[in-house]
Amino acid sequence: MTDFPLFSPDLHEAADPGQGGVAGIRSTHHPFTAPQVEDLKYLANEPLKVKGQHYDLVVNGVELGGGSVRIHDADLQHHILKEILKLPDRRVKEFDHLLEALASGCPPHAGIALGLDRMIALLAGTNSIRDVIAFPKTASGADVLVASPSTVDERVLKEYHLSVID
Repeated sequence: MTDFPLFSPDLHEAADPGQGGVAGIRSTHHPFTAPQVEDLKYLANEPLKVKGQHYDLVVNGVELGGGSVRIHDADLQHHILKEILKLPDRRVKEFDHLLEALASGCPPHAGIALGLDRMIALLAGTNSIRDVIAFPKTASGADVLVASPSTVDERVLKEYHLSVID
């Protein structure tokens, strides 16, 4: 599936990385997704018309994976964060490392993440990935097989040069 909108109306406070601007819109996939080149003309005045270069792999109605072509131009990435999503300066600053890397000459790049557990569930004829994943979690997120999460011994923290801050 392709041709998703790059932006969607923001109906609530966003907590996702790169979200939380005051423009009244949010990135549909994530704020690093490249816009369709032919839709760049809408970016400034009609951003909800812009389609993104993101995609999902769907088989028999089951989403097996998704991904996107990423923005590789620092100026375009900054423009989307600052002018389109209207992130506050402190949030844009959180992406300075990315903008610096892009400005150094990042090539066009893309990716896709496939859900192996979803594929196996589809092949097994079950509607729940919990039926096929190796270490299913409880409703609270605990893993009963390895007793996780659990308290880490102070000796282990010291060995890895870690500390717990309350």
